[in-house]
Amino acid sequence: MSTYYGYAGQVLNVDLSTGKIEKIPLDMTAARQFIGGRGLNMKTLYDRVNPQSDPLDADNVVIFGVGPVNGTNSYLGSRWNVSGRSPQTGILGDANAGGHFGSEIKYAGYDQIVITGKADKPVYLWVDDDKVEIRDGKNVQGKDTWETHVEIRKELGDNNVQIACCGPAAENGVRFGGVFCNLVRAAARTGMGSLMASKNLKAVAVRGTGSVTVADPHKYQEWNKKILKRMLEHPDYESRSTLGTPRNVNPLNQGGYLVTKHFQSGYFPDANEMSGETLALEYNKKGKSCHGCPLHCSRWYVVPPEKDFAGLCGEGPEYEAMAGFGSRIFNANLAAILKCNDLCNRLGMDAITTSEVISWTMELMDLGIVTREEVGLDLQWGKMDTVIELIHMIARREGWGDLLADGVRSAAEKLGRGSMEYAMQVKGLEIIQAEPRGMKGYALCFATATRGADHLRGEPFFEMSDDTEEGERRYGYPETALRMEEKGKGILLAEFQDWCGISDAMDVCKNSMVCMELLFMDEVHEYLNAITGFDYTPEEIREVAARIFAVEMAFNSRMGVRAEDNTLPQRFLNEPLPADSGPSAGQVVDLKPMLEEWYEARDYDPKTSMPSERLLRKLGLDDVARDLADLF
Repeated sequence: MSTYYGYAGQVLNVDLSTGKIEKIPLDMTAARQFIGGRGLNMKTLYDRVNPQSDPLDADNVVIFGVGPVNGTNSYLGSRWNVSGRSPQTGILGDANAGGHFGSEIKYAGYDQIVITGKADKPVYLWVDDDKVEIRDGKNVQGKDTWETHVEIRKELGDNNVQIACCGPAAENGVRFGGVFCNLVRAAARTGMGSLMASKNLKAVAVRGTGSVTVADPHKYQEWNKKILKRMLEHPDYESRSTLGTPRNVNPLNQGGYLVTKHFQSGYFPDANEMSGETLALEYNKKGKSCHGCPLHCSRWYVVPPEKDFAGLCGEGPEYEAMAGFGSRIFNANLAAILKCNDLCNRLGMDAITTSEVISWTMELMDLGIVTREEVGLDLQWGKMDTVIELIHMIARREGWGDLLADGVRSAAEKLGRGSMEYAMQVKGLEIIQAEPRGMKGYALCFATATRGADHLRGEPFFEMSDDTEEGERRYGYPETALRMEEKGKGILLAEFQDWCGISDAMDVCKNSMVCMELLFMDEVHEYLNAITGFDYTPEEIREVAARIFAVEMAFNSRMGVRAEDNTLPQRFLNEPLPADSGPSAGQVVDLKPMLEEWYEARDYDPKTSMPSERLLRKLGLDDVARDLADLF
């Protein structure tokens, strides 16, 4: 058998309709062109999905993918991607999570698991090295994600089996159901759990006993030591390892760009009560990490006896759930935030979308667009008993929850009454807990990201550095280092979109590789060459990044996305942040000049939002160039 450095060298294809299970060699040419993880998943998605089919048709694919770094002892961590056409947005669907599931796929001997068809009854997929079975899932049907983990491990007689599953919300037809591993590790955006449930696939369980070989162990370990040194010396190391992503609550609030009362303000007076510092002091018990990562930015919490929901315990939460069930709905009860996050994890729903549909309803009630009688709840700002009740209603598609269960764009389309003006989404995906008017690079990222409103496709954190000299040096514009300036942000975002694309293709953590800058784009080739044995150059790595993004944009174009969809809700373009938003007060987003910069930096056509034919030919995407020529 050939040695695959960094790769398992095998793709597992499973057809749930016929029960056919096939193992094929990994296309190493494609692996070099797309690296792995998100990259190879996007290539497979483009090749396999019929643009005319419905996202929930049986022929749609669910793809689990990992990169060449998974299964090694890399200090950049281990993540995994799950991809398909989104049942929530109708366009590109993809989600990414950490934990230990990704490395286990590699240990079992696979770089991708590609699932098609639909089982005639609930099933789960059992991957035990070379032995692969489609097993009866009646014992886990309808169970929450925690119960599913327990039941499958009990049935298989192994508590170390790694499991990724959907929850009862997805089984009930909620369109933003996620895929969860290690109980709370959420690949929750764009409804990939809902896609699994549409196939009657409750879970994928994996046990691997193999290992991963790297091409140059000495050079690889030299790089690992360098990465660890950078991590430990980084000024953010202590706060990231102690507080995790909830460290963002207080700084964003002080800067006036913490999402408050459904984007009506950037300042929450009680932010410290729901901050990462308060969580650490009063609730956290120990740190946790993903496979291989020494940062241990996750946390295990227990709600103390004197608080609401005493005894509740779990891992997390991340910043998005903290602010989503905190300032976004004007709530400072941290224990209630933990309860909401726990419900979303167990029921298997995206916390960002859930917090948006709830806060959207709250604002509509404030404005008199909907009434308490038709909602069926007294859904006031910060009234957490009714928020918790509504989360259950969404998961069951019951009453007002049924309207919300397809996401905020769908809910606004069905409701009418001008409610779309208050739906905080782009291309059908809800905006995160960051106020675009106070973060102009992120605003552009939300408008152009290939999943819809999204920061993880770009993460241009550099704009918050205030280092204008470095901004001038890196990007030619000092303003790139200033979050409330638009100049240079198209150039900045293009760079960070590529950097994030490579991170996801390697399937490492963007907090480490990108946000902490532990591995720069122009260093990636050395790290990957030591692992894979390839002879990448810095220029080739940048071409890989451009290729991944171009395929994603082409996929969306085939699904009907056009240049006019690269925009933001009118609130951010026309309504200044109020005076209480401190340093961010008075800000709006001037999107047009940033888009012009971005199209030029990416070599995309501003009329179609598609890569130029010249760029596609340069990237070796002749087939995509032909497809787009036929389309336009």
